[in-house]
Amino acid sequence: MQSFLPIVFVVLIVGLGIWLRTRRGKKPIKGKGYRILIPIGVMLVGMPWGLYQLTHIPGKTFHMPAVWELLIAIVLGVIFGTVMLKQTEYERREDGLIYSKPNRNLKFILIAIILIRLVLTQYFKAIDVVELSVLMMCMGVLYVGIWRIGSYIKFSRTISST
Repeated sequence: MQSFLPIVFVVLIVGLGIWLRTRRGKKPIKGKGYRILIPIGVMLVGMPWGLYQLTHIPGKTFHMPAVWELLIAIVLGVIFGTVMLKQTEYERREDGLIYSKPNRNLKFILIAIILIRLVLTQYFKAIDVVELSVLMMCMGVLYVGIWRIGSYIKFSRTISST
């Protein structure tokens, strides 16, 4: 039962994300698009807090993952971020407002990324939990950062192309 609970939690979070994304896709993006960058701010606050918590686990010594492991996490983060960015587009409609273009592949790509992360987690069970957490955090911050910063740049280009 304990191993089933995290899977249910992940499925609920993914479902919530897809549901919110489909609801927001029908509404225009307000303002100058700064809301696109909010997840980066949340992650930049959450990652140091998470690393701090990992360094203070009673009875465990903290050590960073090997350089090659970090490089693999960086490469995967860049690949995932690039794939997500390629799928994100914006358009100006007749009413003069900017909307995100509907993309049927985006939800499947999000699910695929989460499944790949879960498979990698299961595959690298021999790695210490702390090291694995650092690698997953690094990969997550990179792909969300690349996706959101690139999306903001695309949005800014759409605004300026009036």
